[in-house]
Amino acid sequence: MRENSFKNFIRTTFGSGSPIPFIIGGQVFLFILIYFFDLLFELKIISFPLFQWSVDNLSLPINFQAFIQQPWSLITYNFVYTGLFNVAFDCLWLYWLGTIFFNFLNRKQFLFIYIVSAIMSGLIFLVFSHLALFSNTINPPLSTGAFGLASILAATATLVPKYELRLLLFGNVKLKTIAIIYFAIQFLFFILTNRPAAISYFCSILFGMGFIYALQSGMDWSKVFKRKQKRSTKMKVVVGNGAQQSKHHRYDLPNQDQIDQILDKISLTGYDSLSSHEKEILFKASNNNKIDG
Repeated sequence: MRENSFKNFIRTTFGSGSPIPFIIGGQVFLFILIYFFDLLFELKIISFPLFQWSVDNLSLPINFQAFIQQPWSLITYNFVYTGLFNVAFDCLWLYWLGTIFFNFLNRKQFLFIYIVSAIMSGLIFLVFSHLALFSNTINPPLSTGAFGLASILAATATLVPKYELRLLLFGNVKLKTIAIIYFAIQFLFFILTNRPAAISYFCSILFGMGFIYALQSGMDWSKVFKRKQKRSTKMKVVVGNGAQQSKHHRYDLPNQDQIDQILDKISLTGYDSLSSHEKEILFKASNNNKIDG
């Protein structure tokens, strides 16, 4: 019974089509692996400090010379954690945010924000680490998934700032308020420990916000690599009871004020209190982008 339940959990989790379980799984697996290496070293089963070697080679170094020797670190640094609290907190954050994000946007847009912000932040970190302003400070290599997470949070909070989360001891708190507090704490931490990373972190926040502002104006950055099609081409989508709707390639996102009002109403009186028109607006907000993906 337990084996079947475990298989069902794995099948349901990783077969959902969401990239979040794979990202979290990679971060957790790598965290366990490097500490398993540390355990082997402490027990003197191996003589080579494999823990430190793994962290050094997977983290993003502070100079271009070292980076050229390990270019893969521009991707892998996003999966490296050495603190249990950090990996647990960031994985939970990513899971919760992803649940909200996928109510309104699609998988391709999530991956675009997460991956591009991580790569962009890493490059900015490398550039600013070489500036004279930071040359006299000791900046550790970069090993965290906080940058991609920050972009996802910034994008979600920009899209639905009035979305509420129920927090223990605090009750219902708007996502925008949570994001501001979280960003302030993280930014202060980077300022005290790694100033080039603080600048990269700030840029990742701006990137997430910029993606949503562009999206609301009709420009989906996640389509930048998509082959252009003829304007006359339309996509027919089956919705609900089988009725067909024609969808142009131009992005069609419902008015932000309407979404905020509907979310406020849901938090006060529940989803069932919505009118059919309000449900249709919320449906468009959560599915129009997924059709494009």
